[in-house]
Amino acid sequence: MYYAIIALILVICVLLSIVVLAQNPKGGGLSSQFGAGGGAAQMMGVKRTGDLLEKLTWGFAIGLMVLSLGSYIVGGHNTSGPVRSINQQRALETRMPATSAPVAPGAPAPAAPVAPAPAN
Repeated sequence: MYYAIIALILVICVLLSIVVLAQNPKGGGLSSQFGAGGGAAQMMGVKRTGDLLEKLTWGFAIGLMVLSLGSYIVGGHNTSGPVRSINQQRALETRMPATSAPVAPGAPAPAAPVAPAPAN
């Protein structure tokens, strides 16, 4: 299921990039070249083609966001599963040092233990 969602995300990314490249706010992009033959411009009109490309852009963008969130829900955030990076593994393995008993107000703080110097 996870890989199917990832494949859909890739397909939507390609389609979204094609639709965005077909648009031009000044009307000189690929959308105007589709109507250069006259057939598409007469069938849908230039304004309607722009509306269609805008609706496709919004639809693909929303679909991309929904599928991205879906891929996280389906396969992503399992903290009890395998560790994904060496840094995450080391962070999970490290232990915080035990703290000493709380010090009463006004009492001197206990001295911190001194670690021996490493041998060269």
